[in-house]
Amino acid sequence: MAKPSVSREEMQRLSSLSPFELKGAFIALAEKYAEGQKGKSTANMLNAGRGNPNWIATTPREAFYALGYYALTESRRVWTADNLGGMPEKEGIGGRFDAWVRSHPELPGVEMLKDCVDLAVQRFGFDRDAWIHELTDSIIGDNYPVPDRMLVHAEQVVRGYLHDELMQAKPPAGNELDIFATEGGTAAMCYIFDSLMKNGLLHKGDKIALMTPVFTPYIEIPELEDYEFDTVMVSANKFAETGVREWRYPAEEVAKLEDPAVKLLCLVNPSNPPSLALSQRVTDQIKQIVATKNPNLIIVTDDVYATFVNGFRTIATDLPRNTLLVYSYSKHYGATGHRLGVIGLAQDNVIDDAIAALGPDEKARLNKRYGTLTLEPEKIRFIDRLVADSRQVALNHTAGLSLPQQVQMVLFSLFDLLPEGQDYKAKLQGIVRQRLELLLEGSGMKIAEDSGRAGYYIELDLLAEAERVGGQPFADYLKANYVPTEPLFRLAEQTGVVLLNGGGFDGPEWSVRVSLANLDDLDYLKIGHHLKEIFADYRDEWEQAK
Repeated sequence: MAKPSVSREEMQRLSSLSPFELKGAFIALAEKYAEGQKGKSTANMLNAGRGNPNWIATTPREAFYALGYYALTESRRVWTADNLGGMPEKEGIGGRFDAWVRSHPELPGVEMLKDCVDLAVQRFGFDRDAWIHELTDSIIGDNYPVPDRMLVHAEQVVRGYLHDELMQAKPPAGNELDIFATEGGTAAMCYIFDSLMKNGLLHKGDKIALMTPVFTPYIEIPELEDYEFDTVMVSANKFAETGVREWRYPAEEVAKLEDPAVKLLCLVNPSNPPSLALSQRVTDQIKQIVATKNPNLIIVTDDVYATFVNGFRTIATDLPRNTLLVYSYSKHYGATGHRLGVIGLAQDNVIDDAIAALGPDEKARLNKRYGTLTLEPEKIRFIDRLVADSRQVALNHTAGLSLPQQVQMVLFSLFDLLPEGQDYKAKLQGIVRQRLELLLEGSGMKIAEDSGRAGYYIELDLLAEAERVGGQPFADYLKANYVPTEPLFRLAEQTGVVLLNGGGFDGPEWSVRVSLANLDDLDYLKIGHHLKEIFADYRDEWEQAK
């Protein structure tokens, strides 16, 4: 391969962008490559830069659409006049639903819908009429969300899902998790940062910590003028052996959290991009730090990839009082366009304690802010302040995730709690494992064995790989003669492969992120081959330069 046409200066200039924006430059080069290869077997651009999966969960979607058909029969039962219908009635709806299910055995999704409804009644002890009416009225979307934080039955179902998938079905005893349904995990992030500031729990210039490498917005948000936080990086910089990163956190890195000036810790678990679940060793160290050195530390854990690790355990299980739990349904269910996320906060928590301990001036300010919502604004819990702040307080009465979206979230959750959902989960885990194996087979690269690997992404340190295959002199040559993103420009322009730069996630500058979710299996073998060719070319250039 020849050197890329983009100049070194231009690469350096573009490298200041977020990796998600820099990706645009790679895509433009890859598209140009694909255009020039028309009619050849290598014509397609291979964009492994996006995390959007190329699968969807079909069965819970069929159940959703079947419920929609049923809800319309209920509406027309109340009022039928040309294109008009009425609001479904609660009384007797359980019996009518059962009769409708029996009379529509041919409808796709109807059996799954019945199984989901029955499971919820059995597991959560729901009144059948109240439960089915909530589903039926909500999928029509004819009312505002009530309660605005989340529907009553929906919250219980999602809580059960989080207990099973994120807490090994062993949630903290006596400290129930309250849920706020949000427009995806991204909205959850925005709401949390905003409300922590609005409630005087964080201030401009405060010290926060990030466990890195990490999803880029967690790096970029604290740098905005709204926050200007002093950010401490807790780096996963351990090596398993020469040239093979372990992507685990040394004890001395985690010890940075002992500083009581660190008010907030953000982590993605399993991590993005290394895609590893937090080890119990590190969780225990953080737990000890909270118990002894930094008891008021607020933790935000983003657990979107949890279902890709069997036996996953969120840090919210071990530190429920300190932790805001963020989860999104986007990756597991192929539902990025639905925007389905939640924030979970235990009822007994350090955030509400901190608000109660604020000085009189701060309390007066907050009482004024939330005073239109209740005559006792100081009693509004943080989870409900999040809801109000999400709609500028004044529109709190119209807050909440749209009701059809809450219904789809509920059906995704109930599907997972059925045997079919567990089979689906195992299938997804097998898909990403297979793709990882093909990528490694094609590239000849080596990664550390790890039982906590989700495998949704993989982060490869190209400089470390250079040291592994060519020794330190080869790695030094690359570092001295090339910009860290040069391999990505070369891949895009000359092979049509798009990857993201790991440095944009506060990973090593020479690392790259490969999404294992969004291309066909054999595409990862091709990407691996292209990476191998890149290394061969660099090695030839090194040999010629000696």
